Amino acid sequence: MYKRLLDNLNSAVLLFNNELILTYVNTAGEELLADSAHHLKGQSALELFKSSDQALLVNLRQSLSAQEPLVERSLNLNRIGQTVTVNISITPLLKKEKVVELLLELQQVDNHLRISKEERLITQQNTARLLVRGLAHEIKNPLGGLRGAAQLLDLEIDDPELKEYTKIIIAESDRLQGLMDKMLGPNKLPNKAALNIHAVLERVRQLVHVESSGNLTIKADYDPSIPELHADKDQLIQAILNITRNAVQATEGKGNIMIRTRIHRHLTIGRKHYKLAAKIDIIDDGPGIDTDMIQQIFYPMITGRAQGTGLGLSIAQSLINQHNGLIECNSEPKNTVFSIYLPILNPGDQQ
Repeated sequence: MYKRLLDNLNSAVLLFNNELILTYVNTAGEELLADSAHHLKGQSALELFKSSDQALLVNLRQSLSAQEPLVERSLNLNRIGQTVTVNISITPLLKKEKVVELLLELQQVDNHLRISKEERLITQQNTARLLVRGLAHEIKNPLGGLRGAAQLLDLEIDDPELKEYTKIIIAESDRLQGLMDKMLGPNKLPNKAALNIHAVLERVRQLVHVESSGNLTIKADYDPSIPELHADKDQLIQAILNITRNAVQATEGKGNIMIRTRIHRHLTIGRKHYKLAAKIDIIDDGPGIDTDMIQQIFYPMITGRAQGTGLGLSIAQSLINQHNGLIECNSEPKNTVFSIYLPILNPGDQQ
């Protein structure tokens, strides 16, 4: 009964035995640690917090030895390359005057900043999409007239050399037309059906492996507890493939890429709350993305590569948005993480 109550709390609750081995974590704890209870239980506090603020371990050990509760504020908790700030409260549970368990409560103090970041990202994407669509339509209209005029001119002239010029005009018009279509993004609604997200990821992994030169290592770390999604298989493959290819290019085809899935609970996207979501992380050990660039990478025509079009990530974000999801990116040298969040809806809630 108490576990059911703890699962409904907004703060993360972890229960350790007197050897500091995790025996229980509630739903909010899974979300905070970005991992499932199935993977977390049985790990030691040393394993869980080895890359976080060492005061976490020090306080746990002190509370265990002194048999006294402890409270600490503003500690850094590291999770999958991301650092969050937490307040902690440790309560020793006694039996016959001996500590048998430690109850650790963590409250994320910067959670509201993450929600604000998501809302800002969605607003920026919507604004950029409207601007680009308006610009693309304005360009396509005279472009069609230019192509039509070149075709008519081609019919009127007989000189082969002059015809080469009209053919160039037509070909370049077609190329620009294709570019405008890409800038406009997905032009059809997703055809959603029940699917296994890991089947999609394995397809992407297979495609990237075939395209690579053989010097690339692609690993997978899947959470088998993720239920089926209601999504468009082809659109998800395209979105995830765009991001994974971006990771391949970042590592110049010689690095390491990890594709990881986890259950994510209590997710808010665009002020809408979802109880459950699939989180897909695509991680590469490339040089990272410049701080100035990372705020703009999902905009069309923004790229850090000389040969890039700047459309792959923009299209991926649009496709995921059509599934009520969101893509985020956090980057530092040797650790760039693109996180895709896809809400898992009940059959009666499908959109």
